[in-house]
Amino acid sequence: MDRGPLFRRKTSISYKTEEKTVMRGYDLSELAEEGYSFCDALFVLYQNRIPTENEEKMLKYEMGVFMEHSMSPSAVAAIGVSAGRPNLPCAVAAAITTFGGVHGPGAAHGYMMNKYLERAQKEGKTLDEMAKTLVDEYMDAKKPVMGMGQPQHIDSDPRAEPIHVKHEELELTGVYLEFQRAVEKHFHARRKKEGRSYVGVNVVGAGNAALTEIGFAPNAAWCLGSVCRGFSCAAHALFNMKKGRAWGASRNEPMVQMIDLSMIKYIGPEDREVPTQDERQEYARKQKEEGEYKKWVI
Repeated sequence: MDRGPLFRRKTSISYKTEEKTVMRGYDLSELAEEGYSFCDALFVLYQNRIPTENEEKMLKYEMGVFMEHSMSPSAVAAIGVSAGRPNLPCAVAAAITTFGGVHGPGAAHGYMMNKYLERAQKEGKTLDEMAKTLVDEYMDAKKPVMGMGQPQHIDSDPRAEPIHVKHEELELTGVYLEFQRAVEKHFHARRKKEGRSYVGVNVVGAGNAALTEIGFAPNAAWCLGSVCRGFSCAAHALFNMKKGRAWGASRNEPMVQMIDLSMIKYIGPEDREVPTQDERQEYARKQKEEGEYKKWVI
């Protein structure tokens, strides 16, 4: 009997033997032993290269700030699906499927940026000129400019500008940040001219500008954001499974619109200062000793 494979395929991602798993030529265990982080490994996985220290810091910052966003469509989906008590991956998968044009990481912003940057080259326009063209074309067509506006952070997305600042601090600025800044400038000018309210850049606009600057394609950036937010969605589902009632309904729990922030009662730890890295070891030791954190473990 022929025991050969029914079909053959090629991959440049990884291979494994009885002794090791190799990703893009690097033994994963050796990467870990040498102190390379999860974010370092993501560069190897998606870009086939080990990043510079500042590139790794940028990705780590972006993933950290994007991981959790309280009540949003993905969190609501995770909570809603978990109410029926399926296996946990069902709730996480449902949450991630909510990512689209107006929620989640989104690849549309990156594709928009690349399209107009290519046009700038072909048409011999400066980045500033092409940014104005982008804004005018989108707004004339009554289409939302990707990367601008956030429905819950009405005044401005508090995550966005710090990402720009970190992008600059790490000296990773290039064509994408310059173009994104120009888009924001012309977007604000157009809305002001039309007598409309201020709408700031959102985490996708700032975050994708940084991710593309350090080499991630739009779909790769979407994948990173989806996996990153997936941890948060899993936590929301776990909390509901552990602390909530099945179906999330009883005579003591009125039916409410979960995404309305005015209806959300936060019952977690009080606001607290983030310790510096110098304080980290002692801070973590005290937390473990005091044990208060155990109340919130899911």
